[in-house]
Amino acid sequence: MDPRLAPALREALARPGPVPRPDAGQTVVLCGHRSAGKSTLLPRVAGLLERRGVDLDAHLERLHGRPLKTWVAQAPAEFRAAERRALLELPQGGLVAVGGGFLSHHPDALAGMFTLIIPITFETYRDRLMADRTRPRLRPDVSLEEEISSVFHQREALHARVPTIALVDFLRGCLHEEESP
Repeated sequence: MDPRLAPALREALARPGPVPRPDAGQTVVLCGHRSAGKSTLLPRVAGLLERRGVDLDAHLERLHGRPLKTWVAQAPAEFRAAERRALLELPQGGLVAVGGGFLSHHPDALAGMFTLIIPITFETYRDRLMADRTRPRLRPDVSLEEEISSVFHQREALHARVPTIALVDFLRGCLHEEESP
């Protein structure tokens, strides 16, 4: 989770209002930018929902026996098709964390799913990607700084067009359930 968002998160959690909850058989998808914390939050959300969580990127690596870093670099269209297929082949009603590009590449695949967006500021996104050189480059023809900025802002615009549930609203619902007698 982005520590820069902690004050706003605390404030939002205290606000009253409707809280969305997934239906029992509805797949819950954690999505958001690269390095937003989807994989880190997956076990926590799994505990809250009492569902087993699947990290789609790790699932794809096991399923295809290919490291994502080279797959994304060598055959991005093939990788995108495989990640879409893998999500749609998972049993309904599960919990899955998808890769950072999923929401912008496959928004229609999320129809009918409970899609939680994990927030991240540009500054935290930039800091994390600059520090983590294990992630595949998405635009190796430009500098890393330019890639980080252009990918973030392009995906922000795409993410805004997709119906998602804010993580804070989901968490507020979980907190209110715990407070109920």
